[in-house]
Amino acid sequence: MKVNTITLQVNGESRVTTVRYADTLLYTLRGKLGLTGAKPGCLNGDCGACTVTIDGWPMKSCLMLAVEAVGKKVTTIEGLQGTPIQQAFIDNFAFQCGYCTPGFIMNCHALIENHPNANDSTIKEWLESNICRCTSYLEIEKAVKSVLSKKKVP
Repeated sequence: MKVNTITLQVNGESRVTTVRYADTLLYTLRGKLGLTGAKPGCLNGDCGACTVTIDGWPMKSCLMLAVEAVGKKVTTIEGLQGTPIQQAFIDNFAFQCGYCTPGFIMNCHALIENHPNANDSTIKEWLESNICRCTSYLEIEKAVKSVLSKKKVP
């Protein structure tokens, strides 16, 4: 099987690794780079547990090939340090078991960054891309709204 050496920009660092053309970004992040925050859930794009951001937009890393990420800015949950949404999840009890939490935090962080004036409809639409089986989405919505209320752009 042919392998290729690629350089990925992950969490602000250049990371060199070898991949097969068929390796997903999720597999590469977890298995090659040791970044285990993105979780394998459904492995077909339905659950969102593997969500990372690519150039600031949420992407399910199980659906993206690692070679497609070359030249793009990849951010994983490990790359978010002290962001307001992380504290808001704690303050609003927006998780239980925690398996889906990194994916939700990445999705919510991108929502807040890209839509600082998001309304209820936009928030609900964005949250539809991730699945949690343990808690209510109400707490997650409250976490997002608490950050947005502090970030409102005139």
